[in-house]
Amino acid sequence: MAESAAPVSSSGHESLIERFLEMYVSERGAALRTRLAYQADLDDFSRWCGQKTFSDIEPEDIRAYLSIKEREGLARRSLARHLSCLKQFYGFLLEEKLVTSDPVSDISGFRYKAVLPHPLTEEEVRRLIEEGTRHHDDPRRDIVARAALELLYTTGLRISELLALPSALLRRQGGMLLVRGKGGRERLVPFSESARQAAEVLVHYDAMLDSPWLFPGRDPKRPLTRQGFDKILHACALKAGIDPRRVSPHVLRHSFATHLLNRGADLRALQMLLGHVDIATTQIYTQVMNERLREVVTQCHPLATEG
Repeated sequence: MAESAAPVSSSGHESLIERFLEMYVSERGAALRTRLAYQADLDDFSRWCGQKTFSDIEPEDIRAYLSIKEREGLARRSLARHLSCLKQFYGFLLEEKLVTSDPVSDISGFRYKAVLPHPLTEEEVRRLIEEGTRHHDDPRRDIVARAALELLYTTGLRISELLALPSALLRRQGGMLLVRGKGGRERLVPFSESARQAAEVLVHYDAMLDSPWLFPGRDPKRPLTRQGFDKILHACALKAGIDPRRVSPHVLRHSFATHLLNRGADLRALQMLLGHVDIATTQIYTQVMNERLREVVTQCHPLATEG
């Protein structure tokens, strides 16, 4: 006979959700954004359960709930996150012996196709760095733009990682950058000598600000905001003759990965550089490359349209 689980009243939903989220953050180092998304998902699910306890829920209930979310127009990516959240939540309840069975274990689906932006060409990146970081109205803007673009493209950093870099990072000897990524996970990323030199110029220029950040905001005690950086990047794209709608920090990260793969980089090495926990996330890039190779053959091969 299966071991009985402690009854879970509907009034206890909130405390169970909180216990799960505390575990998720402490043991898995989940980022704040992920925690908030999971809390919103579980709060929504709890409201849908009504007077039913979590232990009363059966597989058909989960399917009904997800079907409702789908009819409400929730994107497949969000549906996939909902399902992942419920799987982890019920796994936690089962481990804590708060339920006797997992109604989500056999439910699959809601896979979504990851959409990646089109990368810039190597020539466009060169223009962005060389031509987009000159002749701004404010001379400091040139220096900030050069350091930021050099670092983004030669390291593949996320914009949140870039803006969180301390001004003391250059004290580290060698060409490796210590980066704190999602969930507080740290990794070492090599960066170019030109990126180091651009960062050194910025640190020297901003010495009087006495800021702890490599990219200080208007208040030197705080880092530059994402919105502030977007304005800089927009101006750089215009100066380089590139449509600003095609340029973003994520596009530069994607260009970094694509150009490395085009030149023969190893997928595992790319995973480490990008800070992906799961190799499947990195494999998205190879899938996109395969699709583009098929497009090239279809459009250019003399026999591709015959048959």
